Amino acid sequence: MSAALHDWLQRVWYANHPAGVLLLPVSWLFGAVVFSRRWLYRIRLLRPVDVGCPVVVVGNVSVGGTGKTPLTLWLALQLRAAGLRPGIVMRGYGGSARGPRLVAADAMIDEVGDEALLLARRSGCPLAIGADRVAAARLLVERKVDVILADDGLQHLKLWRVAEIVVIDGERRFGNRRLLPAGPLREPLRRLAEVDALVVNGHAVAGPEIPMSLLATDAVTLVGGSRRALAHFVPGPVHAVAGIGNPVRFFRTLEAHGIRLIPHAFPDHHRLSREDLEFGDSLPVLMTEKDAVKCESFAQPRHWFVPVDAVLDRDDGRELLDLVMRRARMV
Repeated sequence: MSAALHDWLQRVWYANHPAGVLLLPVSWLFGAVVFSRRWLYRIRLLRPVDVGCPVVVVGNVSVGGTGKTPLTLWLALQLRAAGLRPGIVMRGYGGSARGPRLVAADAMIDEVGDEALLLARRSGCPLAIGADRVAAARLLVERKVDVILADDGLQHLKLWRVAEIVVIDGERRFGNRRLLPAGPLREPLRRLAEVDALVVNGHAVAGPEIPMSLLATDAVTLVGGSRRALAHFVPGPVHAVAGIGNPVRFFRTLEAHGIRLIPHAFPDHHRLSREDLEFGDSLPVLMTEKDAVKCESFAQPRHWFVPVDAVLDRDDGRELLDLVMRRARMV
């Protein structure tokens, strides 16, 4: 997707750009396809496949970054800390690999995609990618995992699951509440009544929603891996680079530390190049960890990434982990 089209859709979805009504007929068609597909599964003409291992889905009903990957990482680390062996399955968006494959920490990003490589490195868990999630999940079963976390698998109904967790962007919520392409929704909002837990990334929560925040305290240089507190970059200015679903969230995170920014937003999964990071000066460049894995081959000492970690209240975190373990029959 071009940057111009991405920016235009963001205005349609979240700023009620009037041109969005022109897309409504396509949204109605998209909605009919979504309804028909779910109906076929509901009446059992299509059947989900049990791969022989409990699957827990972490997904969303809207496109763009909501925080599901940090939550998937949090769950994986919590399950490992409990003595279990979790695996992660995902599509591997942005990678060229065809068919299901396991992803190692030293995999080529061009083959497996940015999010898969990031999760493989941060989690230390077996991770498999593939458009066919069932086939990819079976690779994890062969690795003797205890539970499979499906990152962004809510709409992949072919893979049978024991629990569904939806992550919501607390700031943008659901935009204009329309289905794609007139709005950001992949499914109607009534789908939320069917899931097992709603986790809200940032801002106030409503009803049974579980609050989550993303914590960033340090920056790590892409060359050498040295770490410094974000306070080191105050007052700035620094260049801030984000090619994620909601770049503004990253920029606000840095600004909250008192850093003055020159922001550079790119579409989600944008393949950053050397030229994208040339700004005609020697100022530090801070980027997301997902962007950093795309820049390692041409990184300079002034290039830093800012890792973020999902943070949940102690009681909320225990409740969510207990839900996962109960549904997977581990307690």
